[in-house]
Amino acid sequence: MMKAEFVVRRGVLAVAFAGLLAGGIYAQDPTPQQQDTQNDKKDIRQDKKDLAKDRADRNADQRDINHHKRDLARDRVDRNQDQRDINHDRRDLNKDRTDRNADQRDINKDKSQLASDVKNYGANSSQAQADRKDLRADRVDRNKDQRDINHDRRDLNKDRVDRNADQRDINHDKRDLAKDRKDRNHDQKDINKDKKDLRKDRKDLRHDRRGH
Repeated sequence: MMKAEFVVRRGVLAVAFAGLLAGGIYAQDPTPQQQDTQNDKKDIRQDKKDLAKDRADRNADQRDINHHKRDLARDRVDRNQDQRDINHDRRDLNKDRTDRNADQRDINKDKSQLASDVKNYGANSSQAQADRKDLRADRVDRNKDQRDINHDRRDLNKDRVDRNADQRDINHDKRDLAKDRKDRNHDQKDINKDKKDLRKDRKDLRHDRRGH
């Protein structure tokens, strides 16, 4: 009885060992169908990673595009405001030059009148004194207009510098925007390719699971 039990135990152990050995061989050497299935799953995981990365890149590029659009709009507002300032400065400058030239003509007229009155009535005559008063007033006006002209020129030069700087910013924003759009479009193409690859790999996986 004990001998029979021993034989049975040995048989059970042999079967179990054979099963483990067969399982180890199976694990080490999968069938072609299993290998294809594993490869398909690996491809799908990689496709998902690529898709997630390209979507993140595309979204980052879109944020850059939106940021540069805001910069471009703001710089255009600044540039347009500077141009309006330039136009205003030009009008002021033209008006002050007109006033300065009129004052200079008044000065020249006052000088001629003074010379005439001095000749006719004497240097200390009331007419000559009135002419000198007019001459002083016209010179004050002329000098004030000249100061306004100088101030207008400084404003005009400053506004031109600001306008040119804003235009450079606009040009820079346009280049950045064009580059970001190019990157975004490239990323979108990658996304479309990743989706296509993912669909193909999923199709291959279904096909391999059904068997060749």
